[in-house]
Amino acid sequence: MLRKALLRKSLLRKSLLAVSIAAVLGTLAGCDSSDDESTVINAPPETSLTQYVDTTIGTGGLGNTYPGATVPHGMIQLSPDNGVSGWDYISGYFYYDDLQQMIGFSHTHLSGTGAGDMYDLRVMPVNSRSDLLRGNKEASEFDHENETATAGYYQVMLKDYEINAELTSTERVGFHRYTFPTDDRSEIVIDPGHTMNWDLPTETMIRVVDHQTLEGYRMSEGWAADQREYFVIKFSKPFKAHRLFAYSYGEDGTEIPGNQVKKDYTRAYLEFETTAAKTEIEVKVAMSSVSIDGAYKNLAAEAQDLDFEGAHKRATVLWEKELEKVEIPTEDERFNDEKRIFYTAIYHSLLGPTLHSDIDGQYKGADHQTQKAEEFDRYDTFSLWDTYRAAHPLYTILEPERVDDMVKSMLAHYDETGLLPVWSLKGNETNMMQGYHALPVIADAIIKDIGDFDRERAYQAMADTARNESIPGMTQYINDGYVHYGITKGESDTDDWAASKTLEYAYDDWSVAVIAKRLGKDESEVDEFFNRADNWKNQFDDNVVVQHKDEHGNLIDIPGGWFVPKLADGSFIPDFNPEQYHRDDSDQDSGSIGFSESNGWHYFASVPHNIDGLINKLGGPDVMEKRLDLMFGTEPKNKDHLPIFSTGMVGQYVQGNEPDMHVPYLFNYVQSPWKTQKWLNEVINVCYDDTPEGICGNDDYGQTSAWYVFSAMGFYPVNPANSVYAIGKPIFPELTLNLPDNKSFTVIAENVSDENIYIQSATLNGEVLDRSWISHEEIMNGGELKFVMYNEPNKNWASAPDSVPPSGLSES
Repeated sequence: MLRKALLRKSLLRKSLLAVSIAAVLGTLAGCDSSDDESTVINAPPETSLTQYVDTTIGTGGLGNTYPGATVPHGMIQLSPDNGVSGWDYISGYFYYDDLQQMIGFSHTHLSGTGAGDMYDLRVMPVNSRSDLLRGNKEASEFDHENETATAGYYQVMLKDYEINAELTSTERVGFHRYTFPTDDRSEIVIDPGHTMNWDLPTETMIRVVDHQTLEGYRMSEGWAADQREYFVIKFSKPFKAHRLFAYSYGEDGTEIPGNQVKKDYTRAYLEFETTAAKTEIEVKVAMSSVSIDGAYKNLAAEAQDLDFEGAHKRATVLWEKELEKVEIPTEDERFNDEKRIFYTAIYHSLLGPTLHSDIDGQYKGADHQTQKAEEFDRYDTFSLWDTYRAAHPLYTILEPERVDDMVKSMLAHYDETGLLPVWSLKGNETNMMQGYHALPVIADAIIKDIGDFDRERAYQAMADTARNESIPGMTQYINDGYVHYGITKGESDTDDWAASKTLEYAYDDWSVAVIAKRLGKDESEVDEFFNRADNWKNQFDDNVVVQHKDEHGNLIDIPGGWFVPKLADGSFIPDFNPEQYHRDDSDQDSGSIGFSESNGWHYFASVPHNIDGLINKLGGPDVMEKRLDLMFGTEPKNKDHLPIFSTGMVGQYVQGNEPDMHVPYLFNYVQSPWKTQKWLNEVINVCYDDTPEGICGNDDYGQTSAWYVFSAMGFYPVNPANSVYAIGKPIFPELTLNLPDNKSFTVIAENVSDENIYIQSATLNGEVLDRSWISHEEIMNGGELKFVMYNEPNKNWASAPDSVPPSGLSES
């Protein structure tokens, strides 16, 4: 009942959001701006696209997104925390929190991940009107009617204290504004000991510099094994008294006299004069991974002469500049929901990777030493198992200038560790998930001729990473052509995710091979990686027989083979069932049956670099089409034993996790693009809406959102590194990409509606287009792609053998 009631309230709040944003922008238009080059920003446009961004989308289901304030790819993610620990609070905030209690606002958060870390440096305003605690943290009830969440701005009324809290940020500085009522004991709590989920502080320090300044640090371990956050805090008004506390986990704090406290958990209480009816106190928090001095430099560069209103104005304009790269001119109210989903999806796609270097270029390296980025911004938080698929290709269209710095950041990680990043976070390698997917990201940038990073150095980093036998299963993969699976869990030299690793390593090797050939490397080196790119074939069992029930209930064989886990002796496991997830489905501790977070259905088409080869291996286009029909048209037999994160399902297909996200587009490769259009419509309707539950699975730093952005535009990178996009089903009547060099690319979908989902015909720059793909070059050159839509499929459009998208190996 609570969830339904809150959902009704959220829908009412949406109708007020555009009005509130317009009011904010009107206020900001009159704000002064600093002369500092880092803060001078033009006024926001009269028509704001941020009105379509609702950052509560994804905070109420499995999306695991946060609703707080940040700028594109910002170091600071200043967001509310309304829980203690647990899956629902991975991002610190859960829309449907049973208690509806806020415990404060911390400065770092992860967006859409399945791992709980960050939450650094909690700030919480309090007064004498309440002594409510949640755990050992000061808390206040709140409600969603008195909450605003949009791009670069968050606001909530803390009901117990009657304090209004507002948040915004620059890249490296968080800005708070608290409006206190009259009270004889008003305080702001500074809590570097705040912890949730996997995060554990190891040492924190607070030093009172003067009555308007604090400095300190927070060292912690968790998913990021060695995280360092140094901070400087400036208040707009002097505090009249302070109290410092030190404590250990689970214990009461001990008050420490003087101006400094140091322990694993520390906390400061700063008392302010609030005798006026409304007292505004602004707080600026600058952070650095290197030093307190670095935090001071960040503060001086980004916030010295900037107040809350100025910072809010700047954040709004930065988001407008990103969002206006895709314009949807329709005023038709039928598309308002889709516009909210779309622009919020762009927003979520641009939250990571996050800035890691200070204003002077210094940062904590992955070697745990202080490093300096020379003439580029150092980024981190590379969720590469997820984001290489769609988020990074999206960056090559929307912000190619930032792609250059991202690649340079990956190469810096290689210099620091000897390997390119897998899933790096705050100057740490977490090694989450499998594959070495920085390689296709770098290959994509080279193929698309983006940036001035050193190509030879990039190739060497790619090749060294691909050959490094410290990567799990790599020795077996190099020697035997596949990663070994074990019949029993924990069997020596085996891997529960063996089949997934073989398939993903093969794709990454393809990306090395095409760059080796492009750069004119020795033929033996080119052949080495192209041969390894064929290792997916070693995981394919031609002889396995899998059955399903037809519409009459009869068991019939599914034609074609399957990717099947393979034992060290070269044999495939017996009795393979593509629906099975655990070795023993009655025992969830028995380990995975060869696939990561997935099963044989979800990985059956995991050869994005050689779809043609996969089709031939299965037995031809007809067999492939039948397999795809079954994937979307048949339900799992036992839904109690599905893989983790099996959400947003359409038949056997899972949109809530990454491995099969390209599969709806594979009908294009078997000359039936109308089925791609049909099933995309179904997937989008199942997985996405503009409510807090509007992302059906972990957003994984924007990957699930980027999939939607591409699909709404009408095309998708099946192979994320071959510069080709398979055509899908556009959602909007007209959409324009504003590209570099004053170019634009417009997608028109004439007659498109909820019913008119099928492409009848297409033209590219006025010429008939009878193929189901478009190239990156054709988009970036500018022009017009026009579709005519109808409510019945045109099964003849793009149905000829030469109309299918090029296989990935065409790049070779």
